[in-house]
Amino acid sequence: MSGVREQKKLETQQAIQAAAVKLFSEKSFENTSIEDIAKEAGIGKTTVYGYFATKNDIFISYCDEELDHAFMQLQSTDSAEKPICDLLVDFFMIKFTFVTKNQEFGRQMLREMVFPCEVNEKAKVHDQRYFDILEGFFNAAQERNEISQEHELFNLSVHFFSLYLGLLAGWYTGYLNSLPEAEEAMRILFRQAIGGIQ
Repeated sequence: MSGVREQKKLETQQAIQAAAVKLFSEKSFENTSIEDIAKEAGIGKTTVYGYFATKNDIFISYCDEELDHAFMQLQSTDSAEKPICDLLVDFFMIKFTFVTKNQEFGRQMLREMVFPCEVNEKAKVHDQRYFDILEGFFNAAQERNEISQEHELFNLSVHFFSLYLGLLAGWYTGYLNSLPEAEEAMRILFRQAIGGIQ
């Protein structure tokens, strides 16, 4: 019985997230209310509040699931054996593809990642999980002597995340027009960063 109840809760949570993503894309984050989300999901407003306290919590929850999905995709391959550049490109392209799949939602997501409307502790936890994954990649690369031991893992993570954000901005401003083009640009930038421009 509890398995059925848990499945129902998961379905409700996913319905809330799907409704929110659709409305954030169509109406923008600011112009979407919890009431709008409840109506779109076909549930009551109090039910939404039973799962999420704010719109931002829905947004962060959805981003968390996307991050888990990206990491699980990598773990299902021989990622531990890949050179650091290939591993980073694979990881960031999973995210890039997800973010750009829905143009308006991706724009909203990018804005909230870089210029959030307010400081949010759940967003900080999400960001820390993100950087923990990247630091794990760099730590493994240091252990393989693929990159120098002298680099601080957090700084490396921020550096490559910044390159990723730059590529996303390039996509949204029309400098990149296809996923293969974005991947090639990412590979070039990452190789330059790993090799150093001296």
